[in-house]
Amino acid sequence: MPAAPDSGLGSRDDSTDEGDVPRSCAGRGSESRSPARPTRFDRMKLFQHDDPVQELLPAEPDEGREFPITREELVVVSKPDGPEAEQFRRLRNSIQALNADGASRSVLFTSAVEGEGKTVASLNLALALRELPHLTVCVVDANRFHPSVEGYLGLPRRQGLNEVLSGKLTIDQAVRRTSLKRFDVMGAGAQTADPVFNVDRVRSVLNALKRRYDYVLVDAPPVLNTAHSSLLAALADGILLVVRIGSTPKGLVEEAYTMVEGLGGNVLGTLALGADDLG
Repeated sequence: MPAAPDSGLGSRDDSTDEGDVPRSCAGRGSESRSPARPTRFDRMKLFQHDDPVQELLPAEPDEGREFPITREELVVVSKPDGPEAEQFRRLRNSIQALNADGASRSVLFTSAVEGEGKTVASLNLALALRELPHLTVCVVDANRFHPSVEGYLGLPRRQGLNEVLSGKLTIDQAVRRTSLKRFDVMGAGAQTADPVFNVDRVRSVLNALKRRYDYVLVDAPPVLNTAHSSLLAALADGILLVVRIGSTPKGLVEEAYTMVEGLGGNVLGTLALGADDLG
């Protein structure tokens, strides 16, 4: 597996040299698993929508406060004293160490293929970050074909990122508060017949969110499945490549890593999850 580069979590215009995020954060019981190609089940997404064009209601900013976070996979909340939760707190501390100047940052989560645990990882890191009383965090679901952030949080799907990019919603209208303070989300929104990202518009949205939050975590599609992740990776301040131990073929991980780096992405490292971390 490629080693992480010697780069910090700088903005796209200002890199730092404060150290590296550890290359892996392995889940419990993962050491004994041998690599295997993902099965058809492994690649299924939790919430898949086959209709290419959907109609969703506008987001209601305070609606999410009525829905407690109960999913077992979100271990920072469901098992706060367990070893898995501590792993995400260590990852949080590593991210904080890279960000020595305390500036707002965007971190993108991607993977080589489906079913690696990107959403679980991004949400758990967000929950670990908001444990620090001075930090605010927003998770953006940029997986426009298979969104799942709202589902993991028990929220009904609403309009979100797609509508912001198309100009139908403002950022303030698309952001939804959750039942936890200083932790907001922006869902993917409705699938569209023309799901092409406008680079300048995406950059504008990310920059606007960074002015509102200390950390913006982006749950992106697998990098080998769509060009969207490659575009987003070039705009984010840092990238974590999520790997499911015992599932992801090493060659695909290396291919994804090389692709993201080749497009100018600042790869902070790989985040290795065991099957138990995914629920």
